[in-house]
Amino acid sequence: NKRCGVFAPKSPFRPNPIGLSCVKLTGIKKHPEKGMIPPGQFIPILENSGQIVQLDEFVFEQVCALLKRWQEDGIAPLPISVNLSRHHFKNRNFLGRLRSIAEHYGVDPGWIELEITESIFFDESSIERVKTIVHQIHQSGFTCSLDDFGSGYSSLGLLKEFEIDAIKLDRIFFPATLDPRSQVVIEGIVALAKNLKLTIVAEGVESGEQADFLRRIGCDLIQGYYYSPPLMPTAFAELRCKQNQEFES
Repeated sequence: NKRCGVFAPKSPFRPNPIGLSCVKLTGIKKHPEKGMIPPGQFIPILENSGQIVQLDEFVFEQVCALLKRWQEDGIAPLPISVNLSRHHFKNRNFLGRLRSIAEHYGVDPGWIELEITESIFFDESSIERVKTIVHQIHQSGFTCSLDDFGSGYSSLGLLKEFEIDAIKLDRIFFPATLDPRSQVVIEGIVALAKNLKLTIVAEGVESGEQADFLRRIGCDLIQGYYYSPPLMPTAFAELRCKQNQEFES
């Protein structure tokens, strides 16, 4: 199998010169017979085996190489999000490895956002450990977000514990039809995040109704098929070029 990365563009509601303000790069596998294998099919296997660490580092290095290429080609950079598995937190020196890769490519770590999920919390004692690592992430120049927010029972408690920069609302909040109760919950979370000065990203947005609602309540970014499906690097480059041309015209 061959490893590669796909881009999941995030679109802002406010005007933006290129129509997107940031992007997430996710690892996928390419099977010689079955073609592209989506992350949901192989990531749980890699998580269980611990091999997810190698995939995360592969994706991180691809991000650094891309940022360097944009820099050399005179293309404006975009912030790029990268997942961090819970297995990284078992290694006290994993941030040093990421810093070394960024330094090797000569890229500003401020353009890279490290995404953590609730799965990193093994027990109560791990909370202090993760708080320390989030602080070290910021000291290293990276930003940090909480992915899949709302998928676990402890999400609200985590907001008061960690100095994260953004939350990514899990797709479970966005059924095909948004009922009144769902809207109240989402609006409350967005208001809370705003008061904490966090950027809010809505994941899995697939309809105009969802996008219009999120715009009204002040969500910052949307990610999902309504805006764009995951894109291979060539297709993502074409999207950037097209939107730059539209802005210039």
